[in-house]
Amino acid sequence: MRRGRVLGALLPLALLATGCGIRSTDVVEVGDPATVQVAPGAQHGTVLYFISPSSPGGLLPVVRPVDNPSATSGAGDDGRTRGKQLALLFQGPSRAEREAGLRSELPMGSGQVSVTTSQEGVRVRLASGVNQLSELARQQLICTVSYESGAQQGTTVTVFGSDGSIGPARCSV
Repeated sequence: MRRGRVLGALLPLALLATGCGIRSTDVVEVGDPATVQVAPGAQHGTVLYFISPSSPGGLLPVVRPVDNPSATSGAGDDGRTRGKQLALLFQGPSRAEREAGLRSELPMGSGQVSVTTSQEGVRVRLASGVNQLSELARQQLICTVSYESGAQQGTTVTVFGSDGSIGPARCSV
């Protein structure tokens, strides 16, 4: 009888030790990681790129709500509306965006901005200089223009200023 009690007490321990017969395996690769769209398109507002210390590429897209979303879309316009979108970019982050840690390296209020589209890409003309802009400031400008042009990864952007030009370049984000 005592032997039965000992076996009865050892049986749960033996089952725990065997792991119910499940063998360990190596990691099984199944495909690429999932991706999501983190910033909705121009139908909800306009997308501006600001500098974020928590973003791997240094830039973070921010959707800025606008009263008339089609007024900032690059589709079918002559560049005046994208100039308005860039004017928002040159105003810098809003108070809430600054409190969230976002900043800009673009000079505040760049004056007159014009944007034109051609087969070679998008051309931006600024009244201020462009050669003194940091690489992050250049990417803020290029990515914002590229996103609004509808081809974030493929659009080339050339920026002309009073002291020369930068580009053609693509958004690195």
